[in-house]
Amino acid sequence: MKWGPQLEQGPYKNLQRLYISEQTIEKYPNTLVVANCEVVKPRIAAAEHICQFNEEAKSPFVKKHKTIIHPGEVNRIREMPQNSKIVATHTDSAEVLIWNVETQPNRTAHVGAVYSRPDLILTGHADNAEYALALSATAPFVLSGGKDKQVLLWSIEDHVPDFREPAPLRQDILGGKLKLGGFQVPTSDPTTIGPRGHFRGHTMTVEDVQFRPFSTQEFCSVGDDACLILWDARIGSEAAIKVESAHDSDVHCVDWNAHDDNYILTGSADTSVRLFDHRKLSASGHGLPVEKFEGHTAAVLCVQWCPDGRSVFGSSAEDGILNVWDFEKVNRTKQEGKVIKKRAQYAPPGLFFQHAGHRYKVVDFHWDPVDPWTVVSVSDDCEGTSGGGTLQIWRMNDLIYRPEEEVLAELETYRDQILSGTALNP
Repeated sequence: MKWGPQLEQGPYKNLQRLYISEQTIEKYPNTLVVANCEVVKPRIAAAEHICQFNEEAKSPFVKKHKTIIHPGEVNRIREMPQNSKIVATHTDSAEVLIWNVETQPNRTAHVGAVYSRPDLILTGHADNAEYALALSATAPFVLSGGKDKQVLLWSIEDHVPDFREPAPLRQDILGGKLKLGGFQVPTSDPTTIGPRGHFRGHTMTVEDVQFRPFSTQEFCSVGDDACLILWDARIGSEAAIKVESAHDSDVHCVDWNAHDDNYILTGSADTSVRLFDHRKLSASGHGLPVEKFEGHTAAVLCVQWCPDGRSVFGSSAEDGILNVWDFEKVNRTKQEGKVIKKRAQYAPPGLFFQHAGHRYKVVDFHWDPVDPWTVVSVSDDCEGTSGGGTLQIWRMNDLIYRPEEEVLAELETYRDQILSGTALNP
């Protein structure tokens, strides 16, 4: 699941692209769905849909635009920042698949359907690479990690020199067969490229990778060996900094702050989120987190910085909760002295919002880059239901995250309407 570009702006709603994976059972194929999503603007009530709400029904806000028959489950979706038509996916195989969603034909998912042909296949892993996937914000570079304990780096420009407008590849469904993760993918001319670099330093599966903001050569990775490793391709394939025991258990996720690239977030099976300061990590591997955030009761599966501020981030976990934190609130709370003890009875330091709308583990979420306080999140409901998952699109009330003095000033402006119970016009 991943937000795409904004397509249209309306008076009450904006139309935005959303990439969704559909994982099926039995004989039906898995699909990558390109959807169009109506995002209601702040302070606009979608009353006509709220009154028709049915938990088991499909949302009228999300409509399929195109279906791609994907060879295997879609475990990760990442959009190319330089070209919103291009997405990369991970599946249960050793390859990374690149798709031009604009030129891919729309398909119907039925029993026996032929798999869609990827526009490009990135090879190089020696074992399955299922989850760790990232794309650089500054150039068409791709990172991947897998069960072979490696981090691989590719440049799409090795295949298409000018990737701003890549030439579409043929979409033949005839010809030879390319075996990809056990699936036979139709292709008349398999187009593959190998990596620019292999980076070895983990001793177990690499679970997540992330580029340093605005860099194609610096990146980090985390894995089941509980390590956080920072890499610099300019100086070679050895780890630049390796933080041993970054957590007390497997590290599932990592994110690098785009507003202040000193800060790196990690989330772990030990139920905690930890914040590392790049300036306080040494090449010898020494370095403790500057903060620990302990508000989950099960393994943390996803962490992501909010695109609207340097100190706010979210974390989701197997406990079905999505927490929103502000690490600057931790320092402010500490400075308040005894007040911290009283507040700690209700919430851990730094936690200022919890989304508890999911019933089962929240496996992924994404802040909307166009409307940063709108979030899409998805839970894996298979363990508690007959299958499937739940996708939710929700927005935090701006009275929660806006500066206190700004909120008080606005409430004062509308004091009379609030006290009289008169509805406010948007």
